Amino acid sequence: MQESISKEELDRAFDARFPKEMQVKLHNAKVAIAGLGGLGSNIAVMLTRSGVGKLFLVDFDVVDVTNLNRQMYLIPQLGKPKAEALPEILYQINPYATYESVCIKVTPENVKELFAEYPIVCEAFDRPDQKAMLVQELLTQCPETIVVSGNGMAGYEDANEIRTRQMMRRLYVCGDQSTDVGAGIGLIAPRVSVCAGHEANKVLQLIMQGACE
Repeated sequence: MQESISKEELDRAFDARFPKEMQVKLHNAKVAIAGLGGLGSNIAVMLTRSGVGKLFLVDFDVVDVTNLNRQMYLIPQLGKPKAEALPEILYQINPYATYESVCIKVTPENVKELFAEYPIVCEAFDRPDQKAMLVQELLTQCPETIVVSGNGMAGYEDANEIRTRQMMRRLYVCGDQSTDVGAGIGLIAPRVSVCAGHEANKVLQLIMQGACE
């Protein structure tokens, strides 16, 4: 890939706005994102823009036209696996970070193999049963992992209802914890992006507090 900007230029731009200690912690951090839809694709872009050094991206789905109203993907990527499409976007933001991706369905049997080495995992699935499964299995099988989850971001009601709450020692939940798709309420960009911002911001807080050291 032809680079249009050097790593030194990116580093200087970061140094102009933030302390060097922050850049080092972010550069050394590694974060996993399970689910690369409205939440996950936005979280990945935010963490990439923030300087996180390594992202592990997991999803088994492909980019569909119904994703374009809230997810980071582009029309030329329709039909492409999200685990391939999202790194293409991230490399355009920071080609010097590390992006590892896998196109696989997460099950209770492969949670430990996929995520045990990551100190922070963002849960970004769509279906409530899959969300609950992943959170439960991560807390059970990966005793050193902190989980940041999303729950309740549908519709266009007050975005201030979306909050970040610590539910357990290793579990943070972002969202309004009530709205769900149904009864004419769908998922659209603003509230999904707000919830993704909460998840990404909590990840940055955890990194700065030493969660990845």
